[in-house]
Amino acid sequence: MNIFFLLAIALAPGAAIGLYIYWKDKHEREPLGLLVKSFFFGVISTLITLLISWPISRLIPLDPTSLTQQAVHAFLLVALIEEFSKFIFVRWVLYPNKNFNEPFDGIVYSVTVSLGFAGLENILYVMDGGVETAVLRMFTAVPAHASFGVLMGYFLGKAKFEHKKAHYAIYALGVATLFHGAYDYFWFISYVPGIWIGAVISLIIGIVLSRRAIHIHQQASPFIRRDSEEDRG
Repeated sequence: MNIFFLLAIALAPGAAIGLYIYWKDKHEREPLGLLVKSFFFGVISTLITLLISWPISRLIPLDPTSLTQQAVHAFLLVALIEEFSKFIFVRWVLYPNKNFNEPFDGIVYSVTVSLGFAGLENILYVMDGGVETAVLRMFTAVPAHASFGVLMGYFLGKAKFEHKKAHYAIYALGVATLFHGAYDYFWFISYVPGIWIGAVISLIIGIVLSRRAIHIHQQASPFIRRDSEEDRG
């Protein structure tokens, strides 16, 4: 299989989702250069995840057949570490940036970082598993990472622009970890017949909530009045 073809199908789902979020930013779109940086922050967050999780996995061996231990694996050793690795860049690098100037920007930057993470992860899986893996992850893992990013960004947008609501930043990390952990958990225990359906259900719920979050922050933009006045003018 041509390596460039595999790279293309590995990156295409993330590119499509990234464009979708970009066009949903209706009032003041983010600089493309900053979005490219955000994508590579996501790539770097993958490496941070490996640096944190590799020694922990050596110190805490888990029984793959234990439902309880796989819950620890999914929620703490995978979801929390991965989402925290992304959160580092969104909260402490992009959040203070002057271009983060409306609630929807939290979604834009969080999703872009998430897609950088998912992009590198997808390349590694697709290079190993081929086209079948690429197609499966196109409809599962990549949109899942994007939905985690939307939910994180929704609460970071609220944290920055709602007075005295800084605690929403904690919710951002917590909600993304919760949905990520639930999604992974059902895959990790897929040896239980039919349990994988739980992962699909959690993904669907995450996507539905993400669409709602996008709509809420579109309506919360401080630039709506300015744009409507320019249209009238």
